[in-house]
Amino acid sequence: MRLALFEPDIPQNAASLIRTCACLGLGMDIIEPCGFLFSEARFKRAGMDYLELAEVMRHRSWEAFRAASKSRLVLLTTKAALPYTAFAFQPDDTILLGRESAGVPDYVHQAAAARLYIPMRESLRSINVAQTGAMVLGEALRQTNQFPARTSPP
Repeated sequence: MRLALFEPDIPQNAASLIRTCACLGLGMDIIEPCGFLFSEARFKRAGMDYLELAEVMRHRSWEAFRAASKSRLVLLTTKAALPYTAFAFQPDDTILLGRESAGVPDYVHQAAAARLYIPMRESLRSINVAQTGAMVLGEALRQTNQFPARTSPP
C-alpha cells in the first residue's frame, strides 16, 4: 500500500504524512509541482528526523506518476458518493490525496478506480488533508492486515 499526494500546497501537511508513512512502513508518492520547496524549514520541522526514514518517490508530473504506478488508484475527495468505511481496500492500493487548495482536476478523478469520502457534518467543507490521510490509511491497513508488527514490548 502507498499514499500519494497530488501537487501538495502546505509543507507541514506533506511532512506530517511522510512521517505517518515512515511510522507505518508505507511508501509515499509526491506528484509535483508542489507549492513549497523540500528544503523549507516548515517542511523539515514538521517531518523531523522521519523524513530520512520514509520511502518517498517524487514524480515531476501526473503523467510521470501514472507511468511509474501500476496499482489501483483510490482517490479521497469530497465529490465522492461512497464513504471510505464501505470500501474494500486491497493490499496494493495507492491512496491519493488532492491539493489542499483545489483537490484534483477532472482527469485525475477519471483515472481513479474508486473515489471515496469521509462521512462528516454536511455544513462543513473538509477535514485537514493530513488527518484525512491518516484516517483512511488506518482503515485500509486494518482491512488488509498490514499494520507493522510490534517486535518489542512498550
